Amino acid sequence: MRRYTIISNIVLTLAIFAQGFGQAASKPQTDTKTAAPAPTPPKKHPFTFEDMMGLKRVGGPVVSPDGKWVLFAAVDVSLQENKKTSHLWAISAAGGDPHQLMADPAGESGPKWAPDGKRFLFVSGHGGSSQVWVADFDSNVGSITGTPKAITSLSTEADGPVWSSDGKNIVFISQVYPGCADDACNKYSEENKASNKVKARVFEKLLYRHWNAYSNSKTSHLFVVPATGGTPKDITPGPNDVPPFNLGGQEFYAVSPDGQEVAFTSNIDEVGATSTNNEIFIVPITGGTPKKISTSPGSDSTPLYSPDGKYLAWRMQARGGYESDRFRLVIYDRKAGQIQNLTENLDRWIENIAWSPDSRSIYFTSEDKGEIPIYRLDIDKPNQAQEITRGANDEIQVTADGKTLVFTRMSAMAPNEVFKLTIGNKEAHQLTHLNDAVLSKVTMNPLESFWFTGAEGAKVQGFLVKPPQFDPMKRFPVKFLIHGGPQGAWGDEWSYRWNSQLFAADGYVVVMINPRGSTGYGQKFIDDINGDWGGKPYVDLMNGLDYVEKTYTYADKDRECALGASYGGYMINWILGHTSRFKCLVSHDGMFNTESAYGTTEELWFNEWEFKGTPWTNRELYRKWSPHLFADKFKTPTLVVHSQLDYRLDVSEGFQLFTTLQRLDVPSKMLYFPDEGHWILKPQNSDLWYKTVNGWVNEWITKK
Repeated sequence: MRRYTIISNIVLTLAIFAQGFGQAASKPQTDTKTAAPAPTPPKKHPFTFEDMMGLKRVGGPVVSPDGKWVLFAAVDVSLQENKKTSHLWAISAAGGDPHQLMADPAGESGPKWAPDGKRFLFVSGHGGSSQVWVADFDSNVGSITGTPKAITSLSTEADGPVWSSDGKNIVFISQVYPGCADDACNKYSEENKASNKVKARVFEKLLYRHWNAYSNSKTSHLFVVPATGGTPKDITPGPNDVPPFNLGGQEFYAVSPDGQEVAFTSNIDEVGATSTNNEIFIVPITGGTPKKISTSPGSDSTPLYSPDGKYLAWRMQARGGYESDRFRLVIYDRKAGQIQNLTENLDRWIENIAWSPDSRSIYFTSEDKGEIPIYRLDIDKPNQAQEITRGANDEIQVTADGKTLVFTRMSAMAPNEVFKLTIGNKEAHQLTHLNDAVLSKVTMNPLESFWFTGAEGAKVQGFLVKPPQFDPMKRFPVKFLIHGGPQGAWGDEWSYRWNSQLFAADGYVVVMINPRGSTGYGQKFIDDINGDWGGKPYVDLMNGLDYVEKTYTYADKDRECALGASYGGYMINWILGHTSRFKCLVSHDGMFNTESAYGTTEELWFNEWEFKGTPWTNRELYRKWSPHLFADKFKTPTLVVHSQLDYRLDVSEGFQLFTTLQRLDVPSKMLYFPDEGHWILKPQNSDLWYKTVNGWVNEWITKK
């Protein structure tokens, strides 16, 4: 086994520390008589895909208990090797140069400080298996000492570890076979499955596949293991996933301040394919019978104990079966057993949450008009949230003294970096600058906002990005982007999958509208899309584009292409049958036939809510909004993109669309990925995606 590599044997770390925090550099002495002319700044170039792959993808920061250091993970992308690798970094909370702590080829992620600040845990695939590790940390110099120690060695691997507040235990996730009482059983089951030449499966209930994988007969459970190592104990045995499937974000479980209890999220409904009813449970850290404490028919998730142990906070949805209901912030009085809704009159979604150290306030993020501000809410003043700072923020941490917030922030011109904000100030300070070297060499234009009148007189927001070589006297072709969800939104945010700067780089004005259904404008604005997929949202989009054409004379209305994915792909398919204003279209993972899409998706709650029933109970509405029934009007050249492992919108939807276009002799092409799901994630696949999509648009924009 290769030795666990400590970055440059810590010497490099110390050197970087000395350079970043040592004696200030002396001021250069300038002889005014002989001074050389200032060097010419390097010429900048339009943003490229290679530039984007050269960026480090910074994850959520964690602040040391003494407030001196911030740990975070950053993902490096190798286009040549077609892989992504996460490594851990540290930076002084006072500022300076960050330094990489480890450089194991397998990578490291998910750092969490021990309560004493002398250790941190993380996850690494070192040795070929994802396990929990602990490293000692020297706070005086900001480096690890000694060799990190593996705490787990499970055949089913380990992920998502968190400390108990007393530092004695670690709680983590592992996917295990129901009925197995120990790892030997799990290992035998896994080996038997792998060696069996018959790969057929028998399904007896929904969900038999989800997101991008078929059921593997295993279930996620929470385990607890002594921080010194030992045999992990399953504290949530049973048939239900703990936590349930999620696409990332804040943990769905937490340990109480006294280290004696674990709160977790699970969905125990019998038919998971039709249920969004996640619940909050508590269980002793030693194991036992879980107790359900949530009461809402909608989703309850992300429990978080107050530092004084009096309360448990979480995000709650009121309506069952609706994944896009408003997330409220509630607190549970652990002694009284009562739940209090703190944001019933705040018409925005609660997202990331963090307690103040005195347990009197909660900080949270919430989308608002294309940004994700941070708010503070005193628990004795419900519905009176105060905005702390604007921007697109996430993953809040509060220092132990309660004076500083540390978080990630992005924009349409830069990916996530770590920021900090002194409470009482509005302006945040950028702590890390890992991507300055790449971004300093490219030219970009900022996101610009505009408002217009949409369907039924509603005020709707849109955004545009000008090309890097913008000249107001010239006219530029337009890429009209339509977001997915549909309960999602465009905003001043960075994306690696639909990057507005990369779309603008080759000479396009990029236009993005947040039509009905978009988040950040109140729940009614979101709900207005339910049962009306091709109605008000379509009018909003077309009105927005009309506004751009009339207001911004540099946008060439005769050279426009529309592109969308997921719900955006559905809208492209709807546009195909309802307007010929575009020179070309790109439909990525879009719904083409609403009835067949119902029968092939995994999350049935989505279709049943959006179309108000099933195809046999409300066929009229399914057929009213099904793009395939308007195929006789299809004329616009269309690129179809779909992936084999997309179980949210099955690949058959893309095949049906492409077949229809070909039979109608509509110019069309299909880009098919056998190894991707709903999102294109592999670096080389992403490269092909951008080349094919932008190539298709360029081809038809230049045709006379």
